[in-house]
Order: sequence, then C-alpha cells, then structure tokens
Amino acid sequence: MVARKFVILHDDSSFEIDYNTEDGLEVLQYQIFSLTFVPPDEQKIVAESDDRVLSDETDLASISDKLRLLSIGGSSEEKKKSEETSGENEQSNAEMVRSDEEFARMLQAEEEAMMLQQFVAQQDNGEFERRIRPYVTQVLMYEDPVRQEAARKTVPKDELEEKALVSLAKEGNFEPSKEEINYAFLLQLLFWFKRSFSWVNEPPCDYCGNKTIGQGMGTPLTSELAYGANRVELYRCTSCPTITRFPRYNDPLKLVETKRGRCGEWANCFTLYCRTFGYDSRLILDFTDHVWTECFSHSLGRWIHLDPCEGVYDKPMLYEKGWGKKLNYVIAISKDGVCDVTKRYTKKWNEVLSRRTLTTEPSLQAVLRTLTRERRATSRLLSALELRDRNEEEELERNLHSPDDASVSLPGRQSGDKEWRIQRSEFGSDGISSSSCSVRTCVDEHVTNIYDSFFPILALFVEDGLPVARAVEVLNVIKQVLVELKNASFKTRKARLTLDSFPEQFLLAMEGLLLPLSLKSEKDTDGKSLTVYLAGNPTKTAIALPVALDALRELVTDLSKRQNLSKDSLSFPFLRQNRVCSGSVLASGEELPSGVRMHSLSQATAAFDGIQESKWEEPNGAKGCWIMYKTLYNQVQELIAYEIMSANDAPERDPKDWVLEGSNDGGSTWHVIDKQTSQVFEERFQRKSYKITSPGFQANLFRFRFLCVRDVNSTSRLQLGSIDLYKRHH
Repeated sequence: MVARKFVILHDDSSFEIDYNTEDGLEVLQYQIFSLTFVPPDEQKIVAESDDRVLSDETDLASISDKLRLLSIGGSSEEKKKSEETSGENEQSNAEMVRSDEEFARMLQAEEEAMMLQQFVAQQDNGEFERRIRPYVTQVLMYEDPVRQEAARKTVPKDELEEKALVSLAKEGNFEPSKEEINYAFLLQLLFWFKRSFSWVNEPPCDYCGNKTIGQGMGTPLTSELAYGANRVELYRCTSCPTITRFPRYNDPLKLVETKRGRCGEWANCFTLYCRTFGYDSRLILDFTDHVWTECFSHSLGRWIHLDPCEGVYDKPMLYEKGWGKKLNYVIAISKDGVCDVTKRYTKKWNEVLSRRTLTTEPSLQAVLRTLTRERRATSRLLSALELRDRNEEEELERNLHSPDDASVSLPGRQSGDKEWRIQRSEFGSDGISSSSCSVRTCVDEHVTNIYDSFFPILALFVEDGLPVARAVEVLNVIKQVLVELKNASFKTRKARLTLDSFPEQFLLAMEGLLLPLSLKSEKDTDGKSLTVYLAGNPTKTAIALPVALDALRELVTDLSKRQNLSKDSLSFPFLRQNRVCSGSVLASGEELPSGVRMHSLSQATAAFDGIQESKWEEPNGAKGCWIMYKTLYNQVQELIAYEIMSANDAPERDPKDWVLEGSNDGGSTWHVIDKQTSQVFEERFQRKSYKITSPGFQANLFRFRFLCVRDVNSTSRLQLGSIDLYKRHH
C-alpha cells in the first residue's frame, strides 16, 4: 500500500485528495467525480510533470503529485488543452486510439494478408454462392403472414412490454421514446425466447423419457420433409428398445410448435419472432458452424448482435474473444440483401483474411452484390437501404480499427453439452463474464416510501391492541390485493377488496401504502367493497409492486414469530424506516447481462432496488471487491444501521468478511463505520441487520469493502441480494 496526496487542477480550482494507490484508477476517478461532478467516463487525467495521460496501466505510486483534469466534451478551453496534449500522450495512453505508426503497420499487415489471400484463394467456382443461396430463400419465410401470426400467438406481449418499460424505468427513464421502447422490448423478446426454447444434445426417449444414444441418420418421412427436415437423426434409448427420431426442421412454423433444436433452429425461429414484431432482422451465418440474429436498432442507429442460444446481445466479440473461434466468413442474410459483416466480429482481420480461401475477395463481393440486387429489384426503399449500407460499411471499418475494450471479459460457449463444446474448441478460458462498472443512479425512492408506509399500519395494530394472528390476517388481505394487481394487465390494473374481511379503520393507513405504488382506492356503490386501481403512470406501479410484495412477505414472516405487538416493537429491524435512497453507485465489477438475466438485474444498482429476484454479482470478487454509494446531492448522512440480504442461490458466494467505511471529503480519507467477520447466511434471501455501535460520523460517500466470501476455494464470485442503508432521522 502506498499513500499519496494528489492535487487535482480543474478549471480555475484545485482539490486535494488523499489516496491509497492499491484502490486503482477507478476509485480515484470516483473521488474526483465527487469533488468536480465530472463523471469518470468523461475524465481525462494528465500528470502535470510530463503530460502523461493516466490509464489502468499507470503506476499511481510513481506519478507526480499534481494532476490536471480535462473534461471530455467539456468547455472549449478544456477541449483546446486536450487537443494540445493529445499528440504527446498517445504513446502512454493505453485507452486512446493506436498511434499512426501502429495503424500504418496494421494496414500493411492487412495488405499483405490480402495479397496472400488472393494467391491462396480459389477462383470462383460457385461454391460460396451455393452455400449462401439456400438461406436467401429461407429468410423469405419470415415475411409470411401465416408464420408470423403463429409466432405472435405464442408470445406474452403484454408481459414483455411491461418488463421492457420497467427495465427503462430502472435507469430513470419513465417517459421513453418509441425507439427506446422498441429496443427494450427486443431484449425482453430475446430473454423470453431463451427461457422458452430448449437445447437438444440427445433427445429424450419418446416412450419412457430416458437418455438416448446416437445411432446415425435416418430417412426423412413425408411429414418431416413437409417442414424442411432433410436430415433426421436417430437415437436409441438406453432403457428400452425405442428409436427416437430428431428431425432437423428448417421451417420456423414447425419450430414455433416444437420449441427445440440446436443453434440453427434457435436462430431460425428467433429471427422469425423478430420479423413478426416488425424489427429489421437478418440471419447471420458463420461459416465456422454457428448461426445467430442481427436486428437494426433505430434508437442506437446500428445493427445489434443477438444470440438466442446464449441469451446475449450487443457483444459481437463473444465468438473470437470469448469462445476462441477462428472466424473466416460471417454473412448477414435478409429479405433486403446479403452482406459480409465479418469485420463486426473480429479484431484480427489480417488473420481472418488468411482463412478466407473459398474465393477471392472481389469474387465474394460480386456474389453479394448479385444476390442483393435480386432481393432489391422491386424495393421502393432502395435509396434508404443503400444509405444504410454505406453507414454500416463506415461503422465496420471504424470498429475494426478501434481498440478492444480490455475491461470486458467474455465467456466461452454456454449452450450445448460440455464435452461437445470442448470438442469444438468453443469452451473458452473460463465461464466468467464481467465488466468494469460505470456510475449509475439508483431509482429506488419508491422502496424507501414503501418501507416507511408500513409504520402507520403497524402503529394502528398496536393502538387497537390487535392480536398477532389478526394482524397477520389483515396484512395477508393487503397482500392478496397486491398479488391480484400484479397478475392483472399492467395498463389496466384493478382489484377489489371486500370490506367484511378488512377492518375499515385501516383504510386510511392502507392509502399510505397505495400512494408509493401509484395506486388509489374508491368505495363501490354498495359500500361493501373497495376497488383499487391505477392512479398514474402504470410503469411506476409495475416497478413498485414487486418491492411491496417482497416487503409484505418479510413483514408477515417476522410478525408471525412474535408473541405480541407493543410500541417497543415499532423499531429497527422490525420496522425499516429512514432508508437512504436515490444515490449513485459504483462497483469494482459486475456480471454482464446474458442468458435469461434482464439488463438491470445484473448491475450494481440491483443491490439497492428492493427486489429479491435481482442481485449484484461480482465475477472476480471472492477474494476482495468493493461497492460505493454516493448520497443524493452530496448530502451528509449519519448511518445508524444497515442490512445485507443473501441472494437466491450459491451460498459459497455469500459475503463473509467486510468493512463499511464513510467519507465526507470525496474519498480522500475514510472512516471505519462497521466491521464484520465470519458472517454466515444460513438461508437464501436471508436479511441480516447490523446496528452501528459507534454512530455519529456523517458522510456522503459510503464504501463496502468485501474481503472474502463464504468459500473462496470453490468460487471466484461474490454475490448479494440487497444492501439497505438507514440514516438518523432529523
């Protein structure tokens, strides 16, 4: 550990920071953010002594004490300073674009690879076109109204739309544009498809359901050929004499029914679903034996990579960097034409060129142009399509020569049997998928308001001397109403409460709970029941209902363990009041969203969203990691307690030892608020409460340093379900 004192020069101001160099550049950037309000991703930090730009590779123990902060996209004066120093800093800044010399070397290597490719590649013998043309016919099936209607009927559209709006709301966007909603819905469609479709290694026995063993290929039946199954695999049961057939259907209409297959079936069927909901979509054919989908995002203005087998989106380097694939040709095929998109999926173009030996590059481009002209012969959007083509060509060139993001670690292949993945050399180096974390705002004011709303209800229980059993009954009635609301259509939620099962004196207190849920109630004309319905933006209700239901379940469980209720009961941890909310979060790392995991369920902010199903997972955190919380508007708060909840699975990943620290000078110095060792969470979703034994320290920046997990020998990961901070009420 090396303790340093830096002076940060920014505009006309200077700031002193005490810093532990072991914490790395990210923590330093967050400290600077807390003082200057320049976000970490807009910071360019330059050493005054030699104009070196700081990067993750910089030795922070050896640089000068004076650092100059330039805000990327800031004032014109800062831009001018940045431009003046950029030439001097290129060689030392690992995050900047490669130097001119390196770029020239790369172009020379590409030119040499192209010359070699022209020498090695075969003259055009039609092989390349023969491999592509069947897919040109296949993608036209996605335009068939009958197939689209069959696909549409299987999708829970309202449910996915609700999840899309909630995912945007968790980023603070409660009034998204149509383009933003469309993109969010596309991701939910991907996650739903991943849950709904089944991967087939060997199909189970048709008769007894037991394991089968491959017996080679069979002759397709007429009924199988009707749906494009030209190949049929045969499997013998290990427990009975039954032979099970596995037709490899090519018609997505049949796949909508069977919902099973390998990557070909998955991508084929998913691309139909994308077209069904109006997305510009194309099937992506990787000549090294994989298939996936791309859709055009109008909100991002570019094509998006979507792999339904993996449940991964917008991670085009997954195959080369994660799986370790040696790519050659990656071809996009749609109703509007055929395009070579290999450059989107590689950073090693000169190596890829050496493997492109089916035909020469000019011949390949000629084939693609011919196929595209065929598809666009009657198009009324020719100019728009050609403009999109030109924009994509420029984007592919930019991406090819841009530096790889070293902060992102991509996993090997997850779909398919492990032995099969190893045999195909797609297992990757490990299963870890992680990235460095950006500063994010917690959208959780509703969580605090929901927790606070239980006080009036419980206070009435005490005031009326309600027995514990009767109090539990009343809470369960409220819970049943909320469950009914959650299960209703999110745009028209409505539920009825019968007053003979609910004491009328609690109605006013219940209104206090409905308010943070964006709900209100009204007595029916008969006076015997109450209708609860939406009071505002349905997305606010959608994001808050799961929080209220989780909180109610916990409250009922805790209340059921008590003999009686008294005024002394109305305190922490039975009541969780004055929860800190709406701050911003930064963590040492987080899980990349993939598989069935929604985007917001894997971020560091998931630790503060009040929902049990989400969690913060740090893929490399088993032997040490951290998460920091900065209060809203930098308001200083005195913590009196906090809670940590275990996640849904994998108890070996539970935090075991940690230190909670606070800072009121932007992270220059840290004060230990609490320290815990040898903590064990016996159950999943178990909440542990900790009172601060020596309160009084006021801070606006809090940091948990997790030192180790429950079993560091069996996992590299740390995970937790939630963190809640509680302040002294003034």
